[in-house]
Amino acid sequence: MTIERIRPEGLVHSQAFSHVAIVPAGATTIYVGGQNSVAADGSLIGEGDVAVQSIRALENVKIALAAAHATIEDVVQWTVLFVDGVDLATAYQAIGSALASDTPALVMGARVAGLGVSGALVEIAAIAAVVRH
Repeated sequence: MTIERIRPEGLVHSQAFSHVAIVPAGATTIYVGGQNSVAADGSLIGEGDVAVQSIRALENVKIALAAAHATIEDVVQWTVLFVDGVDLATAYQAIGSALASDTPALVMGARVAGLGVSGALVEIAAIAAVVRH
């Protein structure tokens, strides 16, 4: 049993994302809440730098996944929120290689007016599934 990620004919083909994911019965679903670029003490890292913040937010997601015995390869769907006005190309370039895959996860991205953490430019959440044998 594995998670099936599909990029159907008739929809844009991208190495960055898939369109459909099928999680088999019996898999453990893991939800990671939105992670910002904050250190363990709550201080913001990378003030004003969307690339630095994107990298740290993704690192925080990896830490959360590891606590649930999962990795980014287990992610089924990413949700990425950017504060309106940031350079999306810079942000995605900073984390793109970490997310690249022959069978990438689904991605939802949005621009927002602001985030809950003062000074945060990006927030990343994930849904993962682990098939245990």
